[in-house]
Amino acid sequence: MGLTERLSLYARLTRLNRPIGILLLLWPTLWGLWVAGSGHPLWHIAAIFILGTVLMRSAGCAINDYADRDFDKHVKRTRDRPVTSGQVAPREALWLAAGLALAAFLLILPLNALTLLLSVPALFLAASYPFTKRFLAIPQAYLGIAFGFGIPMAFAAQLGAVPPVAWLLLLANVFWCIAYDTEYAMVDRDDDIRIGIHSSALFFGKYDVAAVVACYAAAIALLAAAGFMEGLGWPYYGGLLAAAGIAVYHYTLIRERQREDCFRAFLHNNWFGASVFAGIALDYLLRA
Repeated sequence: MGLTERLSLYARLTRLNRPIGILLLLWPTLWGLWVAGSGHPLWHIAAIFILGTVLMRSAGCAINDYADRDFDKHVKRTRDRPVTSGQVAPREALWLAAGLALAAFLLILPLNALTLLLSVPALFLAASYPFTKRFLAIPQAYLGIAFGFGIPMAFAAQLGAVPPVAWLLLLANVFWCIAYDTEYAMVDRDDDIRIGIHSSALFFGKYDVAAVVACYAAAIALLAAAGFMEGLGWPYYGGLLAAAGIAVYHYTLIRERQREDCFRAFLHNNWFGASVFAGIALDYLLRA
C-alpha cells in the first residue's frame, strides 16, 4: 500500500473527513477561551487550543475504533471503518493515537503548570470514554465531560486558575452533549440492543425525545447562569435565544424517531455551539 493510500486510511480513522466531531469539541473550548480572556484571548493560547482540539479529537477517534473493533463489524454504518475492516491493524491505531496525543501534549508545554496538570485527566477522559459504553448507563455524560474539559484548561492557561464559572460552563456542555449524542444514539438504537452496549437512547427508552429536550433546556439554563455570573449582556442572551430556537428545530426532527432525521439533528448541533459562541464574542466585541 502506497503512502497516499495509507494517509487516506489514517484520515478516515481519525474522522478528518467528517469534521462535526472537531466542531462539537471546539465550540465549548472557544466558549472557555473567550470568557476567560474577556473576549480577547491570547492568540498564541487560542492557536494552541484549536490545534490541540483537532489532534485530541483525532486521537480519540483512533482509540474509539480500536476499542469498538469487535462491535463495529455488526453495525452497517461502521463495519467499513479502517480497523474493523482490517485495513489498519489495531496496534497501528493505538500507535497513531499515542502519537497524536503526544503532539497535543507538546503543544501545551509552554503553558503554565496548572494547564499541564489538567492535561492528565483530560487525556484519561479521552482515552477511557470508548470503554464506558460497556458499563455506564449514560456514557454520553462521560463524553460531555471529556468534550468539555478544554473549558477549565482554557481558564487555567489564561488565568492560572479555574473559577466557578468554568465548571458551570463544563456542566452546561455535559447536558448539551447528552442531548446531541442521544440524537446520535437514536440512529443506532437497534444495533446497540443487538450487540449489548449502553447508550442514553436505551436508558431513556420511550422518554428519549423528552430527555433530549430537557437536556437542551438544562444546558441553556446553565449557560444563562454562567452569563449572569460574568455580567454578559443582551448579545449573549440573543445567542442563547438562537440556540434555543435551534433546539426546538431539533425536536421537530427527532420527534418521529426516524434515523435520518435524528442524524440530521445531531449534525445540526454545530449551529447550537456556534450560536452560543457568537453571542459571547459579540457581547465582548460591543464592549470594546
